[in-house]
Amino acid sequence: MTAILRMHCPDCPGIISVITEFITSNGGNIINLDQYVDHSNGVFYMRVEWELDKFAIPREKIRDYFETLYARRYDMWFHISFTSHRQKMAIFVSKMSHCLYDLLARYTAGEWDVEIPLIISNHPDLEIVGRQFGIPFEVVPVTRDNKAEMEAREFELLDRYGIDFIVLARYMQVLSEDFIARYPNRIINIHHSFLPAFVGAKPYHQAYERGVKLIGATSHYVTADLDAGPIIEQDIARISHKDSVSELVKKGRDLEKIVLSRAVGAHIARKILTHGNKTVIFS
Repeated sequence: MTAILRMHCPDCPGIISVITEFITSNGGNIINLDQYVDHSNGVFYMRVEWELDKFAIPREKIRDYFETLYARRYDMWFHISFTSHRQKMAIFVSKMSHCLYDLLARYTAGEWDVEIPLIISNHPDLEIVGRQFGIPFEVVPVTRDNKAEMEAREFELLDRYGIDFIVLARYMQVLSEDFIARYPNRIINIHHSFLPAFVGAKPYHQAYERGVKLIGATSHYVTADLDAGPIIEQDIARISHKDSVSELVKKGRDLEKIVLSRAVGAHIARKILTHGNKTVIFS
């Protein structure tokens, strides 16, 4: 079992030495360390992972020790997690299946150390997918008129299954601020990268009419500022006048699958550190 510390604080001399000394002096064996300094804003970021087999401080006391000894002293934001805890991920989906199938295929292939105990949808169309993969599929028909009632139902399901984070796999509903506040930096979304241009139901048709030369996809954490949360992953594909609307849609969906899976993989591996509306993704 290992512990993972992710932290950021105002940059100052010797901070790496201070943190590593805390770990090694208590019998921890560091197996991974990555750090970055944002010189423009004077912020230091670090992710460090260490083995707990011989660590002198009990697991349940590590956060308290670190808070008292270092976080207050260095004005530090930090988060400590343990790899013994296998995270539980819920997938929210509407009618488009491409991202859902990709996530479940990677999960079934054992690519990620995660559990997927629940799929929630506002439509019954993809219930067969849940049956194919043996995962409970709950239909929660959210509309403008019943959003509060249906979100309460979703909260009950998420609590019942002990969900740690949520992936919106082309879920075509806007979450309320109350919903987002319950899962800060724990809701991952995917969408085309045309935003804020080409808003609406048919962005690829609009892009085709404009003759765009690039299409892309963006995955980000969900915030109350719609589609403007901290970006986790992006990618693009070049296109030309020879590409039809259907080809744009196909290439766009391929990008969405890849970009979303990269973002989810980084979150599961606890390699993302958010600060304000930006992310640092450790290797």
